[in-house]
Amino acid sequence: MGSPAPKYATNEGVIDAVRAAIGGAFVDGVEAVGEVAVTVKREALVAVMTALRDKLAYQQLMEIAGVDWPENPERFEVVYCLLSVTKNHRIRVHVWTDEEKPVPSVTGIWPVAGWLEREVYDMYGVLFSGNPDLRRILTDYGFRGHPQRKDFPLTGFVELRYSEEAKRVVYEPVQLAQDFRSFDFMSPWEGAEYVLPGDEKAKLPEAKGAPTPLKADEIKKADAPKTEAKAPPPTPKVTEKKEDTGAGEPANKEAAKKSAGAKKAPPKAKTASTASKPATKKPGATPRGKK
Repeated sequence: MGSPAPKYATNEGVIDAVRAAIGGAFVDGVEAVGEVAVTVKREALVAVMTALRDKLAYQQLMEIAGVDWPENPERFEVVYCLLSVTKNHRIRVHVWTDEEKPVPSVTGIWPVAGWLEREVYDMYGVLFSGNPDLRRILTDYGFRGHPQRKDFPLTGFVELRYSEEAKRVVYEPVQLAQDFRSFDFMSPWEGAEYVLPGDEKAKLPEAKGAPTPLKADEIKKADAPKTEAKAPPPTPKVTEKKEDTGAGEPANKEAAKKSAGAKKAPPKAKTASTASKPATKKPGATPRGKK
């Protein structure tokens, strides 16, 4: 069973049909990557959109996008994406403008354009004449600038936070701490190259001087698991001899050495005075065995 949806219409002859339908408002037409894009005059946008809807059956407005080209005199490119439900075909309509020249609003043709034009105005600052409610729609109240412009600072001008002192949301100038100024542009799919403590141990050894590829046996040796060298076991203590136990040795070995030296010293020689001196008896002493 075939699909009930119509087959996708070919792009052959679409640009010629658009040129014939809109006449002098046609500026350029390009077909690329299977899509048709036509550039028209800004002042004739409403008439061009009406002709595309009624004559070429592009019934729906799917999206309005903006592009900023700061180097061009008319820096803003407004792109309208149209869909033909009956032909199952899409087309893009491009117009150019700057900060001051407004683009005619197409809210009279597609009411959904009111919200889409507000988004382009909020992000790029493009004015749309005829929009009944041209206000910001994505940014906050009191926001300054247009975020999608190429010259808009990445951090903006002001930041908002809730203040406990004021008990409300307050706006303050943007102040970035120095810690947040280092950016990492590496792709998360490739893995980060952060060097953590200890990572240098996982690198393969290299020859001195310029990095030189290792040989096969050296790589095998480097990849082999490294085992830490264990200290030799302590020598067991034995008590086979008296010297091993230390039994009988004085606690203070220095004092023992001094006393041993004193014992080995030779006795002093008697002088003549002491040798000639007669022995004296103590009074009351009697020789042993006599009464």
